[in-house]
Amino acid sequence: MMSNSNGLKKASVLGLGAITTFTANQAFAASGALLKPDDFVGISFWLITMALIASTVFFFLERDRVSAKWKTSLTVSGLVTLIAAVHYLYMREVWVNTGTSPTVFRYIDWLITVPLLMIEFFLILSAITKVPVGVFWRLMVGTLVMLIGGYLGEARYMSAWPAFIIGMAGWAFILYEIFMGQAGKINATSAPPSVQSAFSTMRWIVTFGWAIYPIGYFFGYLTGAGPEASANALNIIYNLADVLNKIAFGLIIWSVAVSESQASASK
Repeated sequence: MMSNSNGLKKASVLGLGAITTFTANQAFAASGALLKPDDFVGISFWLITMALIASTVFFFLERDRVSAKWKTSLTVSGLVTLIAAVHYLYMREVWVNTGTSPTVFRYIDWLITVPLLMIEFFLILSAITKVPVGVFWRLMVGTLVMLIGGYLGEARYMSAWPAFIIGMAGWAFILYEIFMGQAGKINATSAPPSVQSAFSTMRWIVTFGWAIYPIGYFFGYLTGAGPEASANALNIIYNLADVLNKIAFGLIIWSVAVSESQASASK
């Protein structure tokens, strides 16, 4: 009799556990926390998260293929994609649960990763010649002005148009430095052809790839579209831009690092 009673208790506990789990899953789904098949913005967050994780593993493993002077550049590339992947996990959850733009998480990501991307210009030049530290600081100043302007507008601390103009001014300052400023001149006069080619491709990414962000800002905040349409357009554009500006940027650095390392080894 005692055995039957214990068996019934165990069955009840298991049944209660199953019901509780089912109820929790239903509540989770009902709250919108599950990714829906027609949520293309949420899907883009998830796909890019996986691409960023894969890129991180690739960059860290490839450090063993390059000479010592290029290892830091590949490490920074891996850090950029790793930091972005972690933030994308949080951004996806914000979007799926609330349907609102994860502005704070996105700008925290950019506040860390965009300066690291700018550091890459300094690092690839430093791998082949001495570069004045002023190049580094000018790139940092331009980056911070660009990001602060964008955040003030998107977080509604400032009107959209003035914030947009501030952000664009920071971006223009960066473009001047890498095309006509000291960084561009050092690349043109001191870098070997492979580094010049990589540097040129990287700065065109900063020109055209980064242009995607103000386009997203424009459609999200300056067109007068409805809030849902604006959020969808804004996040899809930003997500696609991050693929180009983080993963492709790192692959360019990986390519020149491997090329230069192999050339040095064959001498």
